[in-house]
Parts: sequence; structure tokens; C-alpha cells
Amino acid sequence: MLPTSVQKLIEQLGKLPGVGPKTAQRLAFHLIKKPQADLEHFADSLILAKKDLRTCSVCLNLSQSDPCLICTDPMRDQKTICVVCNNQDQQSIERTGEYQGAYHILGGVLNPIEGIGPDALNVNHLLKRLKENKIAEVILGLNPDLEGEATALYLNKLIKPLGVKVTRLAKGLPSGADIEYADEVTLGSALKNRREL
Repeated sequence: MLPTSVQKLIEQLGKLPGVGPKTAQRLAFHLIKKPQADLEHFADSLILAKKDLRTCSVCLNLSQSDPCLICTDPMRDQKTICVVCNNQDQQSIERTGEYQGAYHILGGVLNPIEGIGPDALNVNHLLKRLKENKIAEVILGLNPDLEGEATALYLNKLIKPLGVKVTRLAKGLPSGADIEYADEVTLGSALKNRREL
């Protein structure tokens, strides 16, 4: 039998995404073994992050300021918007160092099975932004799964009539992959999205 305080800690850790009961227990015991000062620093960091962050009124990304640093950066191309599902996807694209435009956090993808329709996403905010600003291109940076594809098609139908160019991230073979081991969908996508050298 575990002490009640440890059980509560395991329950709370188990609520984190991707953390099952065994991982929650392992994390709990790891944290308990830490020095008190480390735990207090960890708790303070968590509280500060929650208290210090706000949502950017322009792109809906998490930020310490409103508008965020990306939306106010004069060196970034504010006429190009990359629409992503969530903050993690935005960070992944940002880490490449290849994209120098603006973002729009959609807040999810269409998923009728889970009851996520257009009203649950930040679609109207995006459309308003496109209408009020002279946006040249919208890049749909959504996952190439069923929900991401459905969301991309839906957004394309709404954005095209506004006269804004709509593009998708390229799909195909990852760098260093062997054609022999690629599945048919990935290989077909690579052929379809080929480009001239």
C-alpha cells in the first residue's frame, strides 16, 4: 500500500498525455527522490509558466506578450501564414529555421467521431485575419492523416474564394529512406509531389 500523498501524485501524473500507470508511478518515485530544492524549483517553474503565458490575439500561439514576438517581428513575412494544428507543430516548424512567415494556431483538426467540428476550431478567426490583411499565401501545415487531410480540404474551400494562394507541406519519402521499404501511399505521394531539379 502506498501512502495517500504518493497515490495522489501518481494519479495526477497519470493525467498527462502519453503517461500510463506504470510511467506515472516511475515518475512519482523519481520526483520523490529529488532534493526538496529541486522539487520547489520544478513547482515554481510550472506555476510561472502557467501564470506568465497568454494567447496571442493575432496568431493564437502561446506567448509572454500580446501580440507575440513572431507577429511583431518586422523581419518576418507577415503576408504568409502557416496554419498548424497546435503549439507543438508550430515549434517543430520553427526549429527547422526554414520558415520566416507568420502562423495561425487552428486548435485541432476536424474529427466528427470525437465531435470536433469547424466551430470547435479557430477557423473564423483565421478567415477574419485573411479578410482584414493582405495575405498572399496560406500554408496548410497539417498532419497528412485522415483528419488533417479533411481539415485541409475544408480550409481550402473557404480560403480559395478570398483570392489567397493555398499550399500544403510536401509529402513523400523522408531523407535517407530506401524506396524498397516505402509503403505505396508514401511512394505515390512522393511521385505526385516531385519537383524539377
